[in-house]
Amino acid sequence: MAIVNFRTDELTQQALDELTADGATVSAAIRQALLDAARQKRRDLMRRESTALLTDAADLAESRAVLSDMDDLRAW
Repeated sequence: MAIVNFRTDELTQQALDELTADGATVSAAIRQALLDAARQKRRDLMRRESTALLTDAADLAESRAVLSDMDDLRAW
């Protein structure tokens, strides 16, 4: 495992204080914050990709074609 050192500024120290107010260790709070940030970054990327697909004419046409083909397979 890597050991990371960093200097806090006033805002990051306040955030760290908030994250450890429940008794969490500084290391646990930082680990959780990193995991949360990575998860949020993935969600933001997925949101941007799906927004781009909403305006992609070729993708919309393909989706409509697939839905049309599947409609023929419906039992009712």
